Amino acid sequence: MIRLKQTANVAMAAGLVLLAWGQAAAQVSAPAAGVSAQAQAQAHAETKAQTGPAPAVVSGGLHRGEGLMMLDYQSITVPHNPSLDLLGFHVLNRVADGLYLGVGAYAPVFQGEYGGFMAFDVGAHVQRRLWGRVFGDAGLSIGGGGGGKSTAQSIELSGTGGFAKLYAGLGMAFDGFSLGANLSRMKFKQSAIDNTQLNVFLQIPFSYTVASFADFGNKLAAADALQAFGASQGNTLTLGLDNYRQINPQGSNKSTINLVDLQFAHDLNSSTYWYASLGVGYRGIPLYNQLIGGLGHRIALSPRITLHGQLGVGSGGYAPEKIDTGAGLLVYPKLSAEYAVRRDLGVALTAGYLFAPNGSSRNHTVGMALNYHLQSGRGADAPSLADGAALRGYRLSLLHQTLSAVQVRGVDRASLQMLAAQFDTMVSDHVYIPIRAGVALNAYLGYPGYGEVLVGVGLQNKFRQGDRLQYFGQLLGGTNVHGLVVQPGVGLNLSWDERLALYASAGRTMATSSSNGSFRSNYLGLGLSYRFSVPSW
Repeated sequence: MIRLKQTANVAMAAGLVLLAWGQAAAQVSAPAAGVSAQAQAQAHAETKAQTGPAPAVVSGGLHRGEGLMMLDYQSITVPHNPSLDLLGFHVLNRVADGLYLGVGAYAPVFQGEYGGFMAFDVGAHVQRRLWGRVFGDAGLSIGGGGGGKSTAQSIELSGTGGFAKLYAGLGMAFDGFSLGANLSRMKFKQSAIDNTQLNVFLQIPFSYTVASFADFGNKLAAADALQAFGASQGNTLTLGLDNYRQINPQGSNKSTINLVDLQFAHDLNSSTYWYASLGVGYRGIPLYNQLIGGLGHRIALSPRITLHGQLGVGSGGYAPEKIDTGAGLLVYPKLSAEYAVRRDLGVALTAGYLFAPNGSSRNHTVGMALNYHLQSGRGADAPSLADGAALRGYRLSLLHQTLSAVQVRGVDRASLQMLAAQFDTMVSDHVYIPIRAGVALNAYLGYPGYGEVLVGVGLQNKFRQGDRLQYFGQLLGGTNVHGLVVQPGVGLNLSWDERLALYASAGRTMATSSSNGSFRSNYLGLGLSYRFSVPSW
């Protein structure tokens, strides 16, 4: 079995996470018209008496952060093969003056037959204004990935799967965006990708409002709510289950592809939004992957029913001999009908048509989705947000994982070294929802690109200001190259300061797919967690 291209999952998951962190704000209901402040206060007092102590009110704890979203494009010369062009998507957070840290993903679009090749990295980026609008930039990143038209080409093209990238160049800032070019060197270990080339880029700055992680769950002071929501837009996270029914497939795999899709959408106005999504296969072709971004439009038929139309462009596949997406370019028009269960939660039925313009892959798609509306208001509604706004807690961890005692079909295999990202959403003081994705830096069963994508539930002790340790246990489920897996584990966060903590976790990964062979491994993860909360309703 070809085990390729399982890498952009981490980058997009982390990228969507950072975008949600950077832009998410929430909306609460406005007080009823004509109700006096005294009557409202009395109503709040009665509610408190009935439901117990209200959350504490925090004031003055908000601050603004900054970051960059960056798209870049480069064409890499590959000996004895067509050039490999890679479109990169990066989310970078400013941690000091001129210094950014972040994650990125790369996927091919136009050249050769590399559909499904993908790579993920974590890196540091420095940027300084030189004169006027001109700035200089440089960066270094490491990561993993892989892919190719066939098994042999995958090994030749991607080596062991681990890579490093170094770049430097110049850019020019305009109103709301920047353009520039870098000289970039990208090298995969023991592979044909080892070249220096020109890299052109587009940057879009973003800002966000955050507060202390220890304050999550507390009510936000009215003045701070007005400040946080004054320029906000709507954001939606979507988790979907899709079924791709192939139309006259030319590749060796003829089966229907079942995949999980994670999407983040940000409103441009009341009816139009941009979105970015990743899809990961769990059956049909385990860890088939795709990255799609585009525009969407919504039409409200009633207070509870909304129609959505989306047009997306991206890259994806597995290997052209398995599913022929050619160079990787995908176009995906999709329709959905959403029913609002409550203001922040909707369920939807979806249908679409996914095709590769320079490959033979054509697919009818049907599925269902869960839409979680992080915010549904506009900046003009800010006065109505002040009463009842609260802080929602999140934790983002980047870590190195060692997979030991690896067994496939009962046979011992070599250990794996992985880069992984985990994003935790706090449901309450003791319960959180984790999403984790990782990619190997070394070869698995002789092939590059082993990866995992997982989601689940976790339990933890309550965190208070000044606490040094927070313990947790979690149960995750998802997919790797063998199909569905489960992963129980335990761990802790050791506080470095108010926002940063050292992260450690250990557990076991188990897959029992009868078609692809059983899989077992232990894992140990060490890394760094960034903890924060954002205004919400």
